[in-house]
Amino acid sequence: MLSSDKTPLFDADASGGKELGKLPDWDLSDLYTGEDAPELKRDMEWLEGACAGFAADYEGKLAGLDAGQMLECVLRYEKIDTVAGRIMSFAGLRYYQNTTDAGRAKFMSDCQDRITTFTTPLVFFTLELNRIEDDKLDALFAADADLARFKPIFERMRAMRPHQLSDELEKFLHDQSVVGASAWNKLFDETIAGLSFTVDGEELGIEGTLNLLTEQDRAKREAGARELARVFGENVKLFARVHNTLAKEKEVEDRWRKMPTPQHGRHLANHVEPEVVEALRNAVVAAYPRLSHRYYELKRKWLGLDTLEVWDRNAPLPMEETRLVAWPEARETVMNAYSEFDPKMAEIAEPFFDKGWIDAGVKPGKAPGAFAHPTVAEVHPYVMLNYLGKPRDVMTLAHELGHGVHQVLAAGQGELLSSTPLTLAETASVFGEMLTFRRLLANAKNDAERKVLLAGKVEDMINTVVRQIAFYDFECKLHAARREGELTPEDINALWMSVQAESLGPVFNFMEGYETFWAYIPHFVHSPFYVYAYAFGDGLVNALYAVYEEGRPGFQEQYFEMLKAGGSKHHKELLAPFGLDATDPAFWDKGLSMISGLIDQLEALES
Repeated sequence: MLSSDKTPLFDADASGGKELGKLPDWDLSDLYTGEDAPELKRDMEWLEGACAGFAADYEGKLAGLDAGQMLECVLRYEKIDTVAGRIMSFAGLRYYQNTTDAGRAKFMSDCQDRITTFTTPLVFFTLELNRIEDDKLDALFAADADLARFKPIFERMRAMRPHQLSDELEKFLHDQSVVGASAWNKLFDETIAGLSFTVDGEELGIEGTLNLLTEQDRAKREAGARELARVFGENVKLFARVHNTLAKEKEVEDRWRKMPTPQHGRHLANHVEPEVVEALRNAVVAAYPRLSHRYYELKRKWLGLDTLEVWDRNAPLPMEETRLVAWPEARETVMNAYSEFDPKMAEIAEPFFDKGWIDAGVKPGKAPGAFAHPTVAEVHPYVMLNYLGKPRDVMTLAHELGHGVHQVLAAGQGELLSSTPLTLAETASVFGEMLTFRRLLANAKNDAERKVLLAGKVEDMINTVVRQIAFYDFECKLHAARREGELTPEDINALWMSVQAESLGPVFNFMEGYETFWAYIPHFVHSPFYVYAYAFGDGLVNALYAVYEEGRPGFQEQYFEMLKAGGSKHHKELLAPFGLDATDPAFWDKGLSMISGLIDQLEALES
């Protein structure tokens, strides 16, 4: 494989192997052709001048602009946002291809440093806008329809008004950000990517070792789990330092901003009311016994065990075929499911496979996990996978491709309005998974195959809903405890274990060392309290899919319109055409009942 700057990066066979077929790599040239691309140099120079020019033209003058002048100001701001986003997307994606490459890390850091310096003069923009009276802004929106289109952006900015600091302090925080959370995030990423695990004499990275937890052979699963615990244990002091520092930094900023809770900033960013998140959290916790506890008791019986160990949680079922799903089959499965829903969905997804928009292989130094990065509205998203050919990897492809389709559709809103709040950002991804699962289930040849599919889907839903709410509770406890003082690794371990038994149920035994498994989860580091968005998205999609199954006329068109809206509408407005309302506590029970209904089907197959 060649990287986007045409320098050799990995062995040609490293990304796949004969069993999986040829796995695609990113072609980042739609962003820039390389670090030394003249277009990148041009854009960086333009950005420096554009930021200085913007500040010279508008600082101290926003309150006096008429509607036409305000529109021009917003469009100039959007262009700056686009160019900065394009540069950082390129630098970030190259870095995630190989986080242990010092040159890539330096390039990303240098880009971040320069862009932070260039954009510091823009800090006034939000601060001044938030000092304009509501009736004055409303009059501007009424006078110009093109400006009124940006109203949701103004509303989100103004949600931060009660938490805004002085202009000088806001500029300081902006400047300091490169040596604050982002620096600790980078340390975490590089540490995780550089960890080495040895299982049965074979040296593995974290993805390969975590993959052992889904092996049919129980001894391999146990060996993987114990090696994860050993390595996490050896590094737990560093991970505790990262969490202590980030939680304390957040506490300091939250205190200055007078945030009522550590979670409040995330709720504001997600454009979701705290009581809605609390209703979701309470509904899921109340459902633990009829969801995860009930399912894992079934799984215990299938595996023929007295108790489940943590390495059995994601074990395949005894009747499950051990086979690798080659990349062409994974592509066909997902694309057929998308096409059956609506051919338009498959058309949007097609270029991801054919134009270098997916990086699928497991490679040395590559970031673990999977994501879809929207880059900027004028380019296209990129999807990253670590594809190992497991059935779950097919569902991950369906999930991330759903994000990609959503991001392509939302790009029509433009740079400032295309970004979807995290609570709604999981809608298309989880819906894509559901379409793929339903197609596989409909084509199942017998009850044994149906059982494996149902169990796999239930486990995915438990991981998405139950596990993520348990993670959310862990974060809430962690940030609350850090406010009382420094946390030792043992303190954090204890908080982690306090949510595990409650969420997974009495059937589990927790091995020594499992208490450190909080250490590798990136969301806690990169995006505090992000995790509830997964449960929000799953519950929302379950309710949405129920409407689809009822045969609602014009559902597909309404669905595409919802995705096209991007961040231009509140969740209440987006869900209204489907007769759904996330502020109604009963809404979450509707979503959770789909999971319990699938467990009912599994129990029926037992009788």
